[in-house]
Amino acid sequence: MRKVLIVDDSLSMRQMVSFTLRQGGFDVLEAGHGQEALDKLRSAVVDLIITDLNMPVMDGITLIRNLRAQPAMKSKPILMLTTEGLAAKKEQGKAAGATGWIVKPFDPDKLLATLAKVLP
Repeated sequence: MRKVLIVDDSLSMRQMVSFTLRQGGFDVLEAGHGQEALDKLRSAVVDLIITDLNMPVMDGITLIRNLRAQPAMKSKPILMLTTEGLAAKKEQGKAAGATGWIVKPFDPDKLLATLAKVLP
């Protein structure tokens, strides 16, 4: 079973994404901000990360930069799931190493289709 880490400061958003992914056959871990995600990844191996952009403690861009600096995370897919749709923010995400960008509110079927595309 593929494991996905969802990083979002909104509990309700994490619950919605988790529900969608579990229905799609994924195992799910959750974190409320980037630092919590890094802490969880010290003891867990995931196949993909979905992160929000704007979060307290550590935002999504900083999280991606931290992850991409780790050899084990260089090729893992990382998707941004955020309300931000601005081109400048997308460029920042891409420059940091984001694999893709999904704007909230998300379509469950499209989210699962995106995961199917980016997972090897």
